[in-house]
Amino acid sequence: MQFELTREYLNDLKEAIVRNDELALIELVHELHPADVAEILDELELEEATVLYKVLDANIASDVLTHMDEDKRDRFLGSLSSKEIAEQLIDNLDSDDAADMLNLFAQEQKEEIISMIEDRQQARDIVDLLHYKEGTAGALMAKELIRVNVNWTVSTAVKEMRKQAEAIDHVYTVYVVDGEGVLVGRLPIKKMLLTPLKTLISDIYDSQIKFVKVDEDQEEVVSMMEKYDIVALPVVDEFGRLQGRITIDDVVDVIREEAEKDYALASGISGDVDSSDNVLTLTRARLPWLLIGLLGGILGARVIELYEGDLQLYPEMVFFIPLIAAMGGNAGVQSSAIIVQGLATKSMGMSGILPKLGKEFMVGLLNGLVCAVIIFGYNMIFGDSLALSYTVSLALLSVIIIATLFGTFVPLILDKYDIDPALATGPFITTVNDVLGLFIYFIIGHLLYIA
Repeated sequence: MQFELTREYLNDLKEAIVRNDELALIELVHELHPADVAEILDELELEEATVLYKVLDANIASDVLTHMDEDKRDRFLGSLSSKEIAEQLIDNLDSDDAADMLNLFAQEQKEEIISMIEDRQQARDIVDLLHYKEGTAGALMAKELIRVNVNWTVSTAVKEMRKQAEAIDHVYTVYVVDGEGVLVGRLPIKKMLLTPLKTLISDIYDSQIKFVKVDEDQEEVVSMMEKYDIVALPVVDEFGRLQGRITIDDVVDVIREEAEKDYALASGISGDVDSSDNVLTLTRARLPWLLIGLLGGILGARVIELYEGDLQLYPEMVFFIPLIAAMGGNAGVQSSAIIVQGLATKSMGMSGILPKLGKEFMVGLLNGLVCAVIIFGYNMIFGDSLALSYTVSLALLSVIIIATLFGTFVPLILDKYDIDPALATGPFITTVNDVLGLFIYFIIGHLLYIA
């Protein structure tokens, strides 16, 4: 059953915190999942959250922080000493989560915390992970895993696996390496259990195994684990030596982060911001795209000004300016969203730009024809100008086709030059198509009315 944080429950917690009643606090939270406790801490004031956090079991407390809201967590960590962070938090986290947590601190405090970690092997693992570039498999992986030597017997492997498993919460796969630590395959647990103890691992291991290198982009990792339905993916260095593993929970975090980033870009927000950020930070993230929209509006006004004479002669054209602009922007965003989604999921195949443009042209043509016929019928029933009916219908057809092609072409070009194609689904596409749509509308209107 999912935990639901109620006002009554929160009030009971706060009363226990005021009384400094540790037993009552433990009773209220001891059966909760770390994610539920994190939800509670997010709702408390910093001082209250600190009191509650300090009564949690060390293993639970470390997991709780990984689930907290980033802004609240950063402020909460700032209230703890380096020694408390090392002993109560870092010592109880997997190496990948510990490295992520340490990256929140300045270099000087980071080094101070590392020096206070009691488990020196864990400290070395964390330092190793901190050296990898953000966004790569190396930065994403954890060092905790189970490995056996290809030359061992099953009996030896079982003994070593028991020792290694003590430091690991979840065992997904047993990896097989050679004498130099090079990954050669994996060991099926079932096969090992059914095999005599004196059998060599070399006789029963599976050499077919997917892996990535430490410098592989995290999006490639996500794609591989999704394609092959992998729960844990081994990571090797340039020499093929096993360095760590990436588990499905880490990939889910990457997927969520990428989705949030793409959504922000598509909404016209640059940078990593949150609703809790200060006004200046939020303004810096939003203003650039608003300025692009402002520039587009100025250009649109200039286009209208160029055809001011035509509007004075045929003022009825003004009524359909919002329609043309809106339909062009919508068509462009639709096509760019489809292309961006295909690029993100790598489901677009190997065909080049021209085939994709050809397909989108047909989509734009069909959509444009349907919309053009509908608006033509509307103008014939409610209007009294045949020229206006033809003008609006032809302009709408042209605008939808061109906007669809533009919305397809731009993200493909951005992706080709390693620029995030999600930029194409935001105000950029909408603004350009608005201006382009107005220009096409007035050109067609000018030609038809003159004719």
